[in-house]
Amino acid sequence: METAYLQSFLLVVESGSMSEAARRLDLTPGAVAQQIRALERELNAPLLARAGRTVQPTEAGHRLVQRARTLLREVSDIKALVGSEAAGGELVIGTINTAIHSLLPDILARFVKAHPGVKVFLQSGTTATLYKAMQQGELDAAVCLYPPFALAKTFDWALLREEPLVLLAPSRLARRDPHELLRTSPLIRYDRNLGGGKQADRYLRAAGIVPQERFELSSLLAIAMMVDRGLGVAVVPDIASPLLDGQRIVKIPLPLPSETRRFGILWMRSSPRLKLIHGFVESAGLVTAAKGNSNGNGSRKPAAR
Repeated sequence: METAYLQSFLLVVESGSMSEAARRLDLTPGAVAQQIRALERELNAPLLARAGRTVQPTEAGHRLVQRARTLLREVSDIKALVGSEAAGGELVIGTINTAIHSLLPDILARFVKAHPGVKVFLQSGTTATLYKAMQQGELDAAVCLYPPFALAKTFDWALLREEPLVLLAPSRLARRDPHELLRTSPLIRYDRNLGGGKQADRYLRAAGIVPQERFELSSLLAIAMMVDRGLGVAVVPDIASPLLDGQRIVKIPLPLPSETRRFGILWMRSSPRLKLIHGFVESAGLVTAAKGNSNGNGSRKPAAR
């Protein structure tokens, strides 16, 4: 069975179009259709059916989708293990949203400059979902928070930043007492389903502050924009994002000691792409060191818990 045909089949399913799959593969639609027909003859089952202007997998096609992805992944692993992808290869990197808006673009820029033949695929999610995806072999590494539990010995970890909690407030309130602001201003909550949101909630409880809640959302950049518009204040991790620079906001240190958000890279020690992962980790360490971020030395020891 031609693995290239399986790749074509998956692209057709993903895009819902023979023409779009052909465009991505730099082939003609007729060539892609011929590959699908060859698969159907070999498997003795129809794999695609037309639904209006799109094509969708048949029942047999649905069964093939997941198995094909697994097979293509295993073929890629074999190539990496025997060294045929020394100058190229691919990495599937999971990432939390705040990493996309802060350090990750710079890390990727440095990594692809050092490894120009490598294809990098990104998958976003929460730390919990990324950790599960890594356990299932769906990701090579994850840019995420240190999980709230002890890591299994099969994992490795590189700490990039420790981000303390700060109060985001409009610039005109920079000299005000942070706890007084939290008591008198509407609170824009960082989602309590996320690690940083849980830390912020624990801080408010420890400080005995019952806030006037107005909004609760998961995007730190959206929170910063809402603070800029005068909609309230927020307790959030001190992220390193150039996108915050254009906002008329101030980061005010909090009076009480608070937990830091440990931000870094997680990967499996036994990964067949370990050489590329180490290259990615090295690029991340260089970026964080250049920016002067705390713990930006690529240390593989988690912060003291």
